[in-house]
Amino acid sequence: MKKKTLYACTACGFESPRWYGKCPGCEAWNTLEEIPEPAEAPIVKTTQKRPGGTGDAVQELSVITADETIHQTTGIPEFDRVLGGGIVEGSLLLIGGEPGVGKSTLLLQVCANLARLGKRVLYVTGEESTRQIKLRAQRLHAGQEKVAVLSENAMDAVEEKLNAFSPEYAVVDSIQTMYRPDMASSPGSVSQVRESASILMRYAKTSGCAVFLVGHVTKDGAIAGPRVLEHMVDVVLYFEGDHRREYRLLRANKNRYGSVNELGLFEMTGEGMRPVENASETLLRDRAPGISGSVVFCGMEGSRPVLVDLQALAAQSFYPSPKRTVNGMDQGRVALLLAVMEKRAGLKLYNQDVYVNVAGGLSLDEPAADLALCLAVASSLSDRTLPADVAAMGEVGLLGEVRPIPHMDRRLAECARLGFEQVICPKDRLGKSKPPKGMRLIPVSTLSQAVAALHLLTTGRGARGDAQE
Repeated sequence: MKKKTLYACTACGFESPRWYGKCPGCEAWNTLEEIPEPAEAPIVKTTQKRPGGTGDAVQELSVITADETIHQTTGIPEFDRVLGGGIVEGSLLLIGGEPGVGKSTLLLQVCANLARLGKRVLYVTGEESTRQIKLRAQRLHAGQEKVAVLSENAMDAVEEKLNAFSPEYAVVDSIQTMYRPDMASSPGSVSQVRESASILMRYAKTSGCAVFLVGHVTKDGAIAGPRVLEHMVDVVLYFEGDHRREYRLLRANKNRYGSVNELGLFEMTGEGMRPVENASETLLRDRAPGISGSVVFCGMEGSRPVLVDLQALAAQSFYPSPKRTVNGMDQGRVALLLAVMEKRAGLKLYNQDVYVNVAGGLSLDEPAADLALCLAVASSLSDRTLPADVAAMGEVGLLGEVRPIPHMDRRLAECARLGFEQVICPKDRLGKSKPPKGMRLIPVSTLSQAVAALHLLTTGRGARGDAQE
């Protein structure tokens, strides 16, 4: 009898007897992979090794006691900030990132800190040997900590060791290497990842042990495996950053115990991940003084104000269609703002290549950065340098108006703390914004007013480009 084959989507787990270029389940392209259909085994009545489910009884909502959620600090302030205060008992957390970004290093540091507090910690590795973990721990000055290490990738054996050791905190590195021996599919497949995560979720909820899962990411930056994996866990963290650079960004994509808007900034050193508590000072430390096209903007990452250097370069274009290259911002939003500058502020950009960069590797997605971007482009176009003590913030509309933005008081306080004495901001029609002592606000209602306030209307290269035409 001819053996049948199935096609399973690596993104959502959709299964089909035929191949599709586009998955009918999640509409992702080229994600269906061929898997052999497991042979039908004879039905044999056997006793279950363990009862299914949690075994809890039905309870009315009115009689359920809900104690205040207690967050266990990890000893790493930036990590606790992203988690919402710390690790919650019985939670299931998933952390993903590119290879070499520092996921295993950070979690080993967390395990060492918890062990110093007297907690029972188990580190399960399916990719490395115990000797490799020991060498990394020595580099992190944590080689003498009482962290239990298990090198195993068979899920049945891992579950048995978890029940025997009864840890308070556990790390599984990584979930894609775990497999059930009684399943025909290979490790990392949709069914294996889903079943392994289900076992760990059941263990975390029934035992109260907080479990960290390390996840591989695809070339698109999403965590590999079925999409249901992110729905099963309580917290989804993404480690961002280029492994060739020293700074790493930790964000929460999902958090049932806190905000998803917080940002954790780390610096990769020879002794592991070092939290960067003063993010604004660190991101502005290498700012080049006295050069046009640079504007300081104060953005909000959750509850934290962060100052970043927003850079722009406008250069004479020799192409029929000028280039627009953007790093760290939405390219469509930048194109919209350039059109507003040309139409409402009278700046000639139709013959200019424009390059935009957010220094430090951050990604800005809030409209409050509109005014700073426009002023950076105008500064580069006119080749005029802005004063070193000037910051800018505000949303720009299609009519060229500058709109108010939230959290102005916190943004202004952060600018004053870093020594910025002038801030170009939207005009406060209600009079709520009170500048800190020693700071002067330059309120503007339109983009033209902001450009004129900094004397950026006399364009240098733009005028030469018109003369050449």
